[in-house]
Amino acid sequence: MNQLENKRILVVGMGESGIAATQALLKLGAIVSVYDRKEEREIDTQLIQFLRNKNVTCYFDKEPNNVGELDMVVISPGVPLDTGFVRKAQDAGAEVIGEIEIAYRIGKGKYVAITGTNGKTTTTTLVGQIFKNSGRKTYVVGNVGVAVISKALQTSESDWLVTETSSFQLETTRYFKPEVSALLNITPDHLDRHKTMEKYAEAKAMIYKNQDESQYFIVNYDDEISWKLAKNCKAKVIPFSRKADLDLGCFVLDGDIVIRDETGKCIDICNVDELKIPGYHNLENALAATAISYFAGISPEVIANTLRSFEGVEHRLEFVGEVDGVRFINDSKGTNPDASIKAINAVQGNIILIAGGYDKGSDYKEFINSFQGKVKHLILLGKTAPRIKETAESMGFTNITMVKCMEESVKISHKIAEPGDTVLLSPACASWDMYSNFEQRGGHFKNCVKDLEK
Repeated sequence: MNQLENKRILVVGMGESGIAATQALLKLGAIVSVYDRKEEREIDTQLIQFLRNKNVTCYFDKEPNNVGELDMVVISPGVPLDTGFVRKAQDAGAEVIGEIEIAYRIGKGKYVAITGTNGKTTTTTLVGQIFKNSGRKTYVVGNVGVAVISKALQTSESDWLVTETSSFQLETTRYFKPEVSALLNITPDHLDRHKTMEKYAEAKAMIYKNQDESQYFIVNYDDEISWKLAKNCKAKVIPFSRKADLDLGCFVLDGDIVIRDETGKCIDICNVDELKIPGYHNLENALAATAISYFAGISPEVIANTLRSFEGVEHRLEFVGEVDGVRFINDSKGTNPDASIKAINAVQGNIILIAGGYDKGSDYKEFINSFQGKVKHLILLGKTAPRIKETAESMGFTNITMVKCMEESVKISHKIAEPGDTVLLSPACASWDMYSNFEQRGGHFKNCVKDLEK
């Protein structure tokens, strides 16, 4: 008998993962209710009709009144665990978990789980492509935009789910146990939610919590916080490094990406210059993907061929076009200062930088310090614009223009830029003050650039 049949479950948040969780739970015979802070008129009418046809109790823009009766709460990543009614449900005995945990329990298949402050989407997409090229049936899921639970009921024991996992998703796991886990890096982010770096790191470390000695944990040797977390891991720890020669793991040797395996044998993969994705941070992503894939049993040849052909992901250092000799690059996925610092370092030549957005409690001093004469002009929009402007001016950078919208930022950047310059959208902030997500923001930027070409 399936363990969720007739269980009273509240799904919190009607975004993509919440909708997918609701559909899967209904298939399994659960008694489902749903909550979203939006008003009913803001919810898709087809979704409302589907929920009503399935006799789902809906709480839109009002606190659920059934928390004392619940067996389980499935909470979307964007909803804090200390939300009042969620705490009430937990105090009344309900289990509070996330969509990834539910997917792990109800589905089959083997998991690769990838986390880190930056590089998750690129690394997850690259690993997924390597696995697919090896002939394995593979689903690329998680924070990349495909709910894990939407694929979980389709999987068989031999399938692989290559999963991008955020700190928000990991903190609601309980039994989740990937075959291979990976921690790419930890830099300040989401401190509005986690409050401290220690709490943020603890959430990331949940990725290996349930692993055992038969499984692998891939970790960035060059990142001090990540490497320290590895000491508590029971799985086989496999480091990767851009800077060091390792006794075990994946690293760079004489310009080549190499693996040193558990026997001490050194295996060449490919030359660093063969990668099509630019920047030191993308080299780190490639090293992580190589280690994940090799220790998951994929041949060096398949890994090398995929590395040579992989061109990156949308909204991450994505070349949009060239107008009047000025290059436009979309890095809307740069949602924190460290991500944008990496983008600035990866772009060659002078930069007109478009930044600003939702405030996640970040500090912008290192971000401004990274300009190093490369950033000629800073164009700011969104809620954090005044804070970033104040920080920049206190550090002596005054070539700043404040704007109200993306259209204005693109037009002004085009006027300021000279042939050979690059206009880089890398906000160093989340998108939620002006857009639903970073994809929408990046798409708007690309459309504004297209309008310049007309």
